[in-house]
Amino acid sequence: MTLETLSTNKAFGGVQGVYRHDSRETGTAMTFAVFIPDHAPGEKLAVLWYLSGLTCTHANVMEKGEYRAACAAAKMIFVAPDTSPRGEGVPDDPEGKYDFGLGAGFYVDATQAPFAKNYRMRSYIERELPVVMAANFPVDMRRQGIMGHSMGGHGALTIGLRNPDTFRSVSAFAPIVAPGQVPWGEKALAGYLGADRAAWAGYDAVALMEGGARVADILVDQGDADQFLDEQLRPSLLERACNAAGQKATIRLQPGYDHSYYFISTFMAEHVRWHAERMR
Repeated sequence: MTLETLSTNKAFGGVQGVYRHDSRETGTAMTFAVFIPDHAPGEKLAVLWYLSGLTCTHANVMEKGEYRAACAAAKMIFVAPDTSPRGEGVPDDPEGKYDFGLGAGFYVDATQAPFAKNYRMRSYIERELPVVMAANFPVDMRRQGIMGHSMGGHGALTIGLRNPDTFRSVSAFAPIVAPGQVPWGEKALAGYLGADRAAWAGYDAVALMEGGARVADILVDQGDADQFLDEQLRPSLLERACNAAGQKATIRLQPGYDHSYYFISTFMAEHVRWHAERMR
């Protein structure tokens, strides 16, 4: 497969790059960011996946996430995919809203027309992009962690719970923990998967946990001044599910923090170190 390098910059002794390839799953070109710390020739490094939220691309966390110093210290690769397919002919929200369609793939494999052709973000993240990473970067695929923010927190939790043998660690910032119970998720899951709620369960962290899915450990940080806290995020639902399931988890409400990258960047280094400890 051909990988196009769009840019590279030296940072903290490593290389921050942006790359593009033609995706079989989405039928579009897909752009993603990778930070590779300084390392010895032939050395393989652990990899931390970061899934972004609504309206974002790879660039939001790359420019504002402040992860590079911590990743350089931990000698851990950081990869940030896009949040949806893009390009001419890719269907968008018919009303032009931000919470569905372009920039809002919700990390699902859509089954409903006209979205089923391109919106295959689950398969892109779980299957296709890991192959691209393994073929082009010095990754140790035995040591992987996954994290995300908001819609991407939903993606990280659900992908981690569905693939516990792949990901040693799972964390999230302000995740949508139960999309089947909140407006953002109900709109997205109905639009991509149809009205049958049984089809939604594999894309709902609380439902997955209630169905028996487990991971080794979970870390969640949530700001208590987040404007979406009560209507869209509802971390108490995840906390209740973890307690009922005996799932090891640390779910922290951080006073005064909102939904922005000011919040994410404050706790990013701590999350990177938390993942690194579990990937040693």
